[in-house]
Amino acid sequence: MSQLVDIAVTALVLLGATFVLIGSWGLVRLPSTMERLHGPTKATTLGLGSLLLASVVYFHGRLGIWTAHELLISLFLFITAPISANMIAKVHLHRLRIAEIVEPDSIAGPPPRPEGDGDWATFEAPKRNTPASTANS
Repeated sequence: MSQLVDIAVTALVLLGATFVLIGSWGLVRLPSTMERLHGPTKATTLGLGSLLLASVVYFHGRLGIWTAHELLISLFLFITAPISANMIAKVHLHRLRIAEIVEPDSIAGPPPRPEGDGDWATFEAPKRNTPASTANS
């Protein structure tokens, strides 16, 4: 049983370390802010979740005790990572819209433009005399 616990802990630690490395590499290497958000919010979160799961397996398998600390850390991490990424994205889009910053060319290319008159989910300010532009008046 002890050897099975060691194998499980080793596999989870290697998986977690791989995800953390990929997420950190994406944070450093991707050119635009919106692309850089995916590294820490997706891969690194999964990596830390795997490392925390390895800790749970180790303490239960070796010492025979259950700890809730890792589960609470995971819960906090999985709740706060998407919220913080959403806030960073909103600020970034606002700064792009008011031309406070200039973003380098993205790997994915320019953002798609809506077809027709719609201005839903675009990087542009609402057009004049549309429902979106008169809603806050």
